[in-house]
Amino acid sequence: MNLIEIRWHGRGGQGVVTGSNLLARAAIQEGKYAQHFPEFGPERAGAPVRSYTRISEDPIDIHCGVYEPDITIIIDPVMSRNPAEYCYGLKSGGDLLLNISPDLVDEIAEWARRSGYRLHVVNARKISLEEVNREIYNVPMLAALLRVKALCDMKTLEDVLARRFSGKVLEMNLKISKRAYEEVETVVG
Repeated sequence: MNLIEIRWHGRGGQGVVTGSNLLARAAIQEGKYAQHFPEFGPERAGAPVRSYTRISEDPIDIHCGVYEPDITIIIDPVMSRNPAEYCYGLKSGGDLLLNISPDLVDEIAEWARRSGYRLHVVNARKISLEEVNREIYNVPMLAALLRVKALCDMKTLEDVLARRFSGKVLEMNLKISKRAYEEVETVVG
């Protein structure tokens, strides 16, 4: 695996930073090198947040934001409706993962095709509300990412979740991650 750079977008309180951190921990657990770091504007719930993850088989010597990601993940369902605003720098042939219902992406799919991006969608909002009656976006989006890009094994993610959470919180995260892993769709491949 060459260096993979991922930029996460969401809003404060949605778990953008935690999602990026969990991915980096899973990569490290599998013997890869990884970096994770957030970038905040005003630190308040609802403010836009970016987080970055780098994964490589070799040591990583870059120490800056991700300006030309291989993958862009938008975990906020409202932000997902206008991905062009957040895909700046996404490499041609790059992957875009959105938290949106597949039936709402016709125009986005056309834009992704014209832009040369692969588009993947999962309705993490719906999954989390149906399964645990809470809006949890980061873990289902991470599981969906692992299904479409296989950056780490799903079992490794489950192990990382078990180290981070316990009891009911762990059960909820395992439940929604499994469903998101199964339901993610590649709309433009």
